[in-house]
Amino acid sequence: TETPRQRRRLPLSQAEPEPRLTLLNLTGKAGSSTSMRPPQNGVIYPGLAQRMSAGRGILHSEKNDSWNLGGEKHTQPVHFVQMWVVPDETGRNPQYQQLEIDRELLAGDLITIASGMPAHRNDAAITLGNRYAALHGARLQAGDTVELPDAPYLHVFAARGAVALEDEGDLHAGDAARITAAGGQRLIANGAAEVLVWEMHARVA
Repeated sequence: TETPRQRRRLPLSQAEPEPRLTLLNLTGKAGSSTSMRPPQNGVIYPGLAQRMSAGRGILHSEKNDSWNLGGEKHTQPVHFVQMWVVPDETGRNPQYQQLEIDRELLAGDLITIASGMPAHRNDAAITLGNRYAALHGARLQAGDTVELPDAPYLHVFAARGAVALEDEGDLHAGDAARITAAGGQRLIANGAAEVLVWEMHARVA
């Protein structure tokens, strides 16, 4: 799993099409501005998670002009988070999957956003082609506490706001912590915050 990457795209700006092979690309929106354009000309908005499996190869780009697809024209930069996962099998056909998770995030606890692990077969919003990895997320208010999964490898990413990682210190927006062989640590929100947590049970070979 690659470190989550935050991107900002100004209105009318567009990334050049990028070739993708094999990787699973997970994208989610942060903040309130609307959207970007993946290959199938869909709109991604806050509370929507999307998985793009590049398989044998695709061309992929983003463009901040959602009003051309029916939204209102705006001047806000789009802010989104992308993550890449190496799948168990290569050479498959490209696939897309997306689902709204906004309602589940309101619970104030970690929810399983995407997973290929058998333990999450009935819980994950989006499926992953990697049986050793799962992505969890939470939207927290001040004082909310969540317990981190017990796994050999964890990657905790603060997408918005600030949280305190028990016994370690604060993580602010854009900060990340990599944890090995530790489970049960807690995250405590210092204010309104959004966090992403990768649970991994194998290393990349």
